[in-house]
Amino acid sequence: MDFQIALLLAQDGITNGAIYALLALALVLVFAVTRVIFIPQGEFVAYGALTLVMIQAGTVPATLWLLLGAGVLAAAVDARGALHSGQKGRIANVLAWDVGYPLVLAGLLYALPLATLPLAVQVLLALLVVVPMGPLMYRLIYQPVAAAPVLILLIVSVAVHVGMVGLGLLFFGAEGSRTPAFSEARFELGPMMVTGQTIWVVAASIVLIVALYQFFGRTIYGKALRATAMNRNGARLMGISPALAGRLTFLLAALIGALSGVLIAPITTIYYDTGFLIGLKGFVAAIVGGLASYPIAAAGAVLVGLLEAFSSFWASAYKEVIVFTLIIPVLLWRSLTSHHVEEEE
Repeated sequence: MDFQIALLLAQDGITNGAIYALLALALVLVFAVTRVIFIPQGEFVAYGALTLVMIQAGTVPATLWLLLGAGVLAAAVDARGALHSGQKGRIANVLAWDVGYPLVLAGLLYALPLATLPLAVQVLLALLVVVPMGPLMYRLIYQPVAAAPVLILLIVSVAVHVGMVGLGLLFFGAEGSRTPAFSEARFELGPMMVTGQTIWVVAASIVLIVALYQFFGRTIYGKALRATAMNRNGARLMGISPALAGRLTFLLAALIGALSGVLIAPITTIYYDTGFLIGLKGFVAAIVGGLASYPIAAAGAVLVGLLEAFSSFWASAYKEVIVFTLIIPVLLWRSLTSHHVEEEE
């Protein structure tokens, strides 16, 4: 290995690390607010990328029907709850968001010439299809068992992951796809060549992280999520709805996952089950942060990306083993330095 190869590997590691940082932040957020170890985070990566692929091919994405089906189920559950509580006025609002939104989006997708739209519009449409699945997933699957122990929530996450992988195979098929690069530009920085797509990935990741920082520090909803993450019972006593916090958290997690998929789709071939491995690497970074610290999780993500890049050069057949082995010393150190705390009821 010479200096130029090391620079190229470092570039790949930082690019991948930027994506892993986003996923790690989403996993830490979901766990802090809802106590859910969100294994399906990676599926939103694959769904976002492959939904964009279908839109660029001029085809209405099959994920639209998953959104519509989930919306109908959520509307039925919420309408039934509104009837039982005597809040009949809520039914129209529920139907408008859970059913009306997917129907309007379906009409828009069928009316537009999808293949000839500008890239920014195609990306926006893909996000509009995939991101609302996050809060719908929380409403239908996690909210009914929100008070269950963490182990039960983990089992539910495994079941959701398996279901989403199966649906991904049904929607997208077994063939892999990738999208055109956002930019074909290339820049020379000394001995290193930096591609425009790499700049897009790193810049978009930084912008999103800064936007999340501003959201949590300056908006009422962000502060509500921070309060829920610090003390769920205390936040509930202050009038912060756990259901609203859960839905908003899953909305942000779905946005981060789908946007990450859109960003990496031009770099690597995405299959229906690719997201699981990418999500696991984000999970390794989140474990480095103890599923609690956002800055340490982000730093751990860059470490994971660099470790993966250099491992692929020295021992490509074992790069996944090397990356996931990073969990062992981290867990061992945390087990020796932390004290057992009873789970909050």
